[in-house]
Formats: sequence, C-alpha cells, structure tokens
Amino acid sequence: MSFNDRGNSYRGRDSNRGGRDSGSRGGFRGGSSGPREMYPAVCSDCGVETQVPFKPAEGRPVYCRDCLPKHRKF
Repeated sequence: MSFNDRGNSYRGRDSNRGGRDSGSRGGFRGGSSGPREMYPAVCSDCGVETQVPFKPAEGRPVYCRDCLPKHRKF
C-alpha cells in the first residue's frame, strides 16, 4: 500500500471535523440555528427585568447586560 492509497488520513479527517468552519466563527455553539430562545430573569444586582439565553437556575445569580461586566472574572 502506497502513501496515497491509505484512504482517510488523520489530516483529512481533522480538516472536516464537525463542520466548524462552515459559517460564523464567533465561538458560539449552534451557529446558524436561528434566533436563540430567551428566558425572562431579574438582575441580581439592580433588580431590572431582563432576558437571558439560558434557563436561570434557582439560587444562582443572573445579571443584566449593564451589571454583568462588574462580575466577570477575567
């Protein structure tokens, strides 16, 4: 068997893995699946009603767009 007869090489599989490069490269999962489902929540800091792209868990804080940067740990 020669080098070119090996069929799917590791390199060939790696370049096609998961179809990640077929659209936006923003780092978000789901890419072009349409608008995200939003859930109502109340900001734990300022008390304003907001919407978040995840289902809020009881006992965990949720922050609005204005308060979130104050709580990021970068």
